[in-house]
Amino acid sequence: MLFRDAREAYAEHLRLERGYSPQTVRAYGSDLADLERFAAGRGVSDTSGIDLALLRDWLWDGSQRSLAKATLARRSASAKTFAAWLDRTGREVGGGSARLKAPRPDRTLPRVLGVRAMDGVLDTVQARAKEGDPVAVRDVAVIELLYASGLRVSELVGIDLEDLDLDRRTVRVTGKGSKQRVVPFGRPAQHALADYLARGRRVLLERASAGTAGERTSRVENALFLGARGARLGTRTVYGLVSSLLADVPGSGPSGPHALRHTAATHLLDGGADLRGVQEVLGHASLGTTQIYTHVTIERLRDTYRTAHPRA
Repeated sequence: MLFRDAREAYAEHLRLERGYSPQTVRAYGSDLADLERFAAGRGVSDTSGIDLALLRDWLWDGSQRSLAKATLARRSASAKTFAAWLDRTGREVGGGSARLKAPRPDRTLPRVLGVRAMDGVLDTVQARAKEGDPVAVRDVAVIELLYASGLRVSELVGIDLEDLDLDRRTVRVTGKGSKQRVVPFGRPAQHALADYLARGRRVLLERASAGTAGERTSRVENALFLGARGARLGTRTVYGLVSSLLADVPGSGPSGPHALRHTAATHLLDGGADLRGVQEVLGHASLGTTQIYTHVTIERLRDTYRTAHPRA
């Protein structure tokens, strides 16, 4: 079977049968497209040529291009599951792919803002919104909700009006694997969202690009967060907003929306929240994924001890 045809069929399988999110399907597709490019350079254009030697050479090529260990590990997983699917569905595939191994990714601690730093970020967006600019008012609600509920950015931009319950201070989101969960948020986020609905969203909705009434209803009018031109807010805009706010905040590591998710989880644990409860808030399938935040709190405790104790 031609590699391209198999790759497209596999994407449909992930989307329709496995129920993977568009982001996950794109990630698999990106890895397999790179494998297809590499295989073509070796004269391999169909799936019968996918064998252990080819996959090992592909990962080695990635390591020579200084790809991170986590990226190589993800590529290895993408290739192995793709090959397994080809074999399971009766499509011809070379042997040995199940024995493919990738370097174990480095376990690095996520970037976490301190309480004062997070307060400074919130003060900044609130100051911008004092003049009533609808985008600035929206940004306050976005940052407050990201921090209050530890949402993924894809979950945030996918929220519809019917998912929000201001009275109960909860929001229903769709996470990885199309799994839905209800997440609580606090009074500051409640006030920011109410202000956005009253002063910001209506103005942004009026800016919606021209189209049929049906398109506006399905694509725009149901969306909670809108962009500057009235369309549903995109992930890239949220990344830009958070990155600009964290640019001057001390600390190393990525400065995207996930930093606020890490911060929310760590602050919950620092405040005495149960690990299982934090797992449910974040929507982690495995408790082991949530446990990374216990390492963060321990490291913060060690730093405090080394700084404060005379015999540290």
